[in-house]
Amino acid sequence: MKKIILLCVLFFGMQAVQSQDLKWHTDVKEAISIGNKENKPLMMFFTGSDWCGWCIRLQKEVLLTPEFAKWAAENVILVELDYPRRTPQTAEIKKQNGELQQAFGIQGFPTIHFANGSDKEGKVNFEGLGNTGYVAGGPVAWLAVANEILKKK
Repeated sequence: MKKIILLCVLFFGMQAVQSQDLKWHTDVKEAISIGNKENKPLMMFFTGSDWCGWCIRLQKEVLLTPEFAKWAAENVILVELDYPRRTPQTAEIKKQNGELQQAFGIQGFPTIHFANGSDKEGKVNFEGLGNTGYVAGGPVAWLAVANEILKKK
């Protein structure tokens, strides 16, 4: 019985470590560069991390799960574009996020856009693949929607 408990602790511990290994980029130009090198699209998460209830729910139900961590590592470059009310941000990040909110026409949170990006001579361009937001049903339901969008890649 002790061996089974120990194995369960090790298994779930490994899953927690795996989900912590995800790198959420905040600099979109850096993310574009990595995405182009790895031939992966960007998953741009527009969120109000410290005030948006649906954003927090999406994080808990999907984005912090082992299923999502495994999928994300294989399929996308993660970009968090945050619009907090209480958490301080640098002026550069606020400016970048404001421009991207306008460019993508974001009117509500959470919104997730999948896109291929390019940065030529300091000008950033995106080829949109699709977007989604909160999807009820946990990681399985959300990943099904994301996989449909990524088929267009």
